Amino acid sequence: MRAVDAPPPPDDRAARGKAARDRAPRSGHAAFEPRTGRPDPVGILERQSAERVPELVPLRYGRMLESPFRFYRGAAAIMADDLGGLRHSGIATQLCGDAHLLNFRLLATPERRLVFDINDFDESLPGPWEWDVERLAASLAIAGRENGFPRKRRAAIVQAAVHAYREAMRGFAGMRNLDVWYAQADTEALRRLLGDQMDRKSRERVSHALDRARTRDNVQAFAKLTTLVGGERRIAADPPLVVPLTDLLPDVEREELERRLALLIERYGHSLASERRHLLRQFRMVDAARKVVGVGSVGTRCWIVLMLGRDAEDPLLLQAKEAGPSVLEPYAGRGAYDNQGQRVVCGQRLMQAASDIFLGWERVEGIDGRRRDFYVRQLRDWKGIARPETMAPGQLEFFAELCGATLARAHARSGDRIAIAAYLGRGDVFDRALAGFAEAYADQNERDFRALGDAVRSGRVKAGRA
Repeated sequence: MRAVDAPPPPDDRAARGKAARDRAPRSGHAAFEPRTGRPDPVGILERQSAERVPELVPLRYGRMLESPFRFYRGAAAIMADDLGGLRHSGIATQLCGDAHLLNFRLLATPERRLVFDINDFDESLPGPWEWDVERLAASLAIAGRENGFPRKRRAAIVQAAVHAYREAMRGFAGMRNLDVWYAQADTEALRRLLGDQMDRKSRERVSHALDRARTRDNVQAFAKLTTLVGGERRIAADPPLVVPLTDLLPDVEREELERRLALLIERYGHSLASERRHLLRQFRMVDAARKVVGVGSVGTRCWIVLMLGRDAEDPLLLQAKEAGPSVLEPYAGRGAYDNQGQRVVCGQRLMQAASDIFLGWERVEGIDGRRRDFYVRQLRDWKGIARPETMAPGQLEFFAELCGATLARAHARSGDRIAIAAYLGRGDVFDRALAGFAEAYADQNERDFRALGDAVRSGRVKAGRA
């Protein structure tokens, strides 16, 4: 007798996937035309900015105007509106929500192994699996344009990513549930792939990146971001990117903010497993600063908190980042969690093969009387980020394959991998369609990029540099 909440048999799930082709033909994904009445892209950015720290908003626009790719990184809300109006398969999975290529990177597991995985989950929410694949595909086309690659080569790069996604999903469709859950791309597997698919110079470059990622830990961040003040460690000022509380607010307000941040760190520990909560309690908060992060996140409230353990050379640097509603929410629904920090954390734990041991969430009232949700994680833990602007076409194509396969693994953990694999099929219809979509959306991204530039030149919005 089958349990009431058990999934249907594999054959039924595969049939569902094939039937979804009637709802959203695979070849139909090639088209993108801005719909009639498409919202003003600058207006979408302005609505986001209204909830952010006002003095940091010009910095966000300034970063987005550096290039079409930098714009794309900050324009997840614009693309969410575009994707929300497209036909899709109706097969849902947990989405990253912002699956552009720079959100795939080297990360550390709790067992201190280096793996390749998705990193950013600020927009994570259940929704149609295609939305993540389309966001990744467009990012590759935009990066290829900035590198001066011809259209045919850009199409090959996008198709490589989608082919890797499709083939990996087929593999996961035939695997047992626990095997899917334990799957991850560690660096030894990456080194074996490198040996087969890249030349000596490329292998050396990636091997160096793997080794360098291991140095980017709390101790390295501690040395880089702190200084001695009166014989005590404090976060070093680097305005406007890093502003310690002592420079941010007058004494009375600063003391109140320090108290609230300390309360946030204490209370967020309840979202951790008991043994990790025990470890957190062995550290004490000694300083905090406001930090500017990323491109799309600029202007959200983000704090770095310096904690010390056994002595002054036993650091833990935490990042507490404000979490608002996902940009996908108007199109995919609100989701299961009232706390937006919990939404981010649970999405990350579901999609990542292994998550930061200090990843958790809390809600706290600010000194302005408003209650906000935050998620907390280590500031830096063996992270290595790609530099697509330095990649030759073959290198970007290989990186695209890694991203596609990694995204498939993340989707297979939470979605119906059998239905998705059946929808995609064995042929390259979807691969070729996404290459067309990526180019069409790269055109749209450039139009939106120019619209933001026009808004700055007209004085509608202000852009700054840092």
